[in-house]
Amino acid sequence: MKKTLIAVAALTAAAGAFAQSTVTLFGVLDTSVAHISSGSSKVTGLSNGGLSSSRLGFRGTEDLGGGLAAGFWLEGGLAVDNGNSSGYAFERRSTVSLSSNTFGELRLGRDKVPAYLNIETFDPFGDTGVGGVNGSNLVGSASGAVGTAEGSGPKRASNGINYLLPAKLGGFYGQVQYAFGEQVDTPAITNESLRDSAGFRIGYAAGALNVALGYGQVRGGTTTADVDYRATNIGASYNFGFVKPMVLIATERGNGRKVELYEVGATVPVGVGEIRAAYSMYKRKDISDADSNRFALGYGYNLSKRTQLYATVARVDNDDRANRGLTVSSSSLASPTIAAGRNVTGYEFGVRHSF
Repeated sequence: MKKTLIAVAALTAAAGAFAQSTVTLFGVLDTSVAHISSGSSKVTGLSNGGLSSSRLGFRGTEDLGGGLAAGFWLEGGLAVDNGNSSGYAFERRSTVSLSSNTFGELRLGRDKVPAYLNIETFDPFGDTGVGGVNGSNLVGSASGAVGTAEGSGPKRASNGINYLLPAKLGGFYGQVQYAFGEQVDTPAITNESLRDSAGFRIGYAAGALNVALGYGQVRGGTTTADVDYRATNIGASYNFGFVKPMVLIATERGNGRKVELYEVGATVPVGVGEIRAAYSMYKRKDISDADSNRFALGYGYNLSKRTQLYATVARVDNDDRANRGLTVSSSSLASPTIAAGRNVTGYEFGVRHSF
């Protein structure tokens, strides 16, 4: 009887170990006073996500035993400037996954596009706020790149199947993604791949070096006429300790339009803070006299590991046929009208707190 009780206890403990799970509530609250002007058009107000996009999320894992784990991630954006949460959804990420240290991770749902990870990784401002490089959808947004779900080179894709390489590969990392446009296939539809997308990212990170190549393709157009949009980029950084320089080269093409992006930047630790700087060039290859140059400079001061005060200033110089601007992440602060050939300046002062 005693041996039976010991065996039952051992089995119960083993079952509990295999079923261990963790659930975490996390988020970022980031808001700033922002100002953007272009000629006589200007706007000043409270912005949301000047350093990091404000968000609220839940994530968790369950140990399935044998090195296998199940996981989920639900994350949605927040509007800290006005508290408007009526449209709250898990639009930033909503995935369920199975992962193994040996075989990697299979992830299903809405997630970032692999090529976009290079944009935010190798931009000193993380592609947010007035300092952000604005490196996605260079050819057009969902309205400009007709037929696409979220533009010519989107940040995220829904209905996706993702495979990520295991972490222990001698510094190599990678991801492959295919996202279904879920177009109903009928005899009248010849573009049955409308809104489908695919992409990959392959990189190497070891010590101070990080370098990665990304590619993405999105099918747009109409149900009877297809238009493919292709985005390619490569980024690299090297952390010397006293400075971390980085470079990003990106290109998008589709529907007779082509845009190239070149950025050099750096982050410099200063005491308990960090200086951020970037210079970017945007080249329109399909028409002349439509290029833009952008310079951004910022500083962040860490009050703690989770709270930072920051300030950023940026300027865009447009050619006569260009009207590129700066971005603020706000549901209520409208961007000023930018006429072709007009220059744009902007700044923001804010605070970010993560939990």
